[in-house]
Amino acid sequence: MLQPVILSGGSGTRLWPASRETYPKQLLPLTGPESLLQITACRLEGFAAEIAKPIVVTNEEHRFIIAEQMRQIGKGSDRIVLEPAGRNTAPAMQLAALVATQEGGDPILLVMPADQIVTNTPAFLAAMAEGLPQAEAGALVTFGIVPDRPETGYGYLRTGEVMPGAASARKLAAFVEKPDAARAAEYVASGDYLWNAGIFMMRASVWLKALATLQPAMAAACQSAVEGAKRDSDFIRVDKTAFIACPSNSIDYAVMEQLGAHPELGQPVVVPMDAGWSDVGAWDALWSVSTKDADGNATQGDVMLESTQDSLIFAQSRLVATVGVKDLIVVETPDAVMVADKSRAQDVKNIVTRIKAEGKTLAASHRKVYRPWGWYDSIDMGPRFQVKRIVVNPGATLSLQMHHHRAEHWIVVSGTAEVVNGEKTLLLGENESTYIPLGHVHRLANPGKLPLEIIEVQSGSYLGEDDIVRFEDTYGRK
Repeated sequence: MLQPVILSGGSGTRLWPASRETYPKQLLPLTGPESLLQITACRLEGFAAEIAKPIVVTNEEHRFIIAEQMRQIGKGSDRIVLEPAGRNTAPAMQLAALVATQEGGDPILLVMPADQIVTNTPAFLAAMAEGLPQAEAGALVTFGIVPDRPETGYGYLRTGEVMPGAASARKLAAFVEKPDAARAAEYVASGDYLWNAGIFMMRASVWLKALATLQPAMAAACQSAVEGAKRDSDFIRVDKTAFIACPSNSIDYAVMEQLGAHPELGQPVVVPMDAGWSDVGAWDALWSVSTKDADGNATQGDVMLESTQDSLIFAQSRLVATVGVKDLIVVETPDAVMVADKSRAQDVKNIVTRIKAEGKTLAASHRKVYRPWGWYDSIDMGPRFQVKRIVVNPGATLSLQMHHHRAEHWIVVSGTAEVVNGEKTLLLGENESTYIPLGHVHRLANPGKLPLEIIEVQSGSYLGEDDIVRFEDTYGRK
């Protein structure tokens, strides 16, 4: 049994303004209609092995969006593991291994970051097929990307001799830190080095033994966290106190780099992979792997180009037009526009740092905010008022709540709304409305089979999202 494990904990600040802390790059549809998470979850389709439903390791903030995106592609999972705090990839993999073996099996874990792109799926599956028998035999397998250029932004894997009976799997000789430009050129020219992709395959029992031997404190903390876990719908909430006490470390540093001194734990193996891989670390990386027109331009959304070359134009909410430009990155979202020289794409992170330093929210969240029941878009605001477009999924219900500082007026645009307003329960259709005075207990639900869309007009002295007193909530929020 092959058990996919998807690690979905990154923030992707270099892909601002599309990527934000509450909606990071793995949740974005960067190369088509599906998000990077959804593409990752579907990547093993057609693989000649029995495949279990994926285990996803993520955080509290993203849990409902991830559950909904997995449901949309028919990959709904009841094993979405929630980390109370980020502790890097080794504890995340340990949580997944413990969950995967709870029923007594010993599956082969395939650990994949949620935020990578692979353009050649058959080549990816061929690499997985090459690694599988090695993992079944007890090896700790990683996958190295065949480099197409000297790259200083990636760590490297130095390869050893070919494994007995293998076509391309090789002994893993060493992990190498990110090199300078001259050393990177030497690595590529030698043919002995691969980029470190952060993809791993091994038996759960092999990983559990290796971590217990090399990182006993980490293994013990994760064990306690899983033993104290609570089930909540699709989610597994590990014990917060136990997990926060867990040391933070990566899979590479915690285990893989130490295997040479511990041959009893298993042979480290690397499988070369040439599959159009990218970690989409910045906008120029997305341009590199995107489909381009005859002038070298990659576009998404409503875009109009005139005498434009070798550029990435990304539009989310309106027409973006360019005239007479070259080597530009232009990213438009409903609340921010970013323009950069393509060669300076890595420096977008500096803008994010400045936004945070100035106390602005644009680094943290989008204007459009997703909730477990649907989403809302703050389409206008000013002193003492805010206007939201709210969409509630079929069968979904908001919390029973009240506000101390604002009143609300709801107008149904489409669908059917069931509204609790004080002592009354109303059923409202298109073009009908209700007024909710300050301090009234209220609730909104969609009893229908189609999405419910309303316009909400808020007025009052304070309109922050923290002015909510919840009395009941289907999703366990407080």
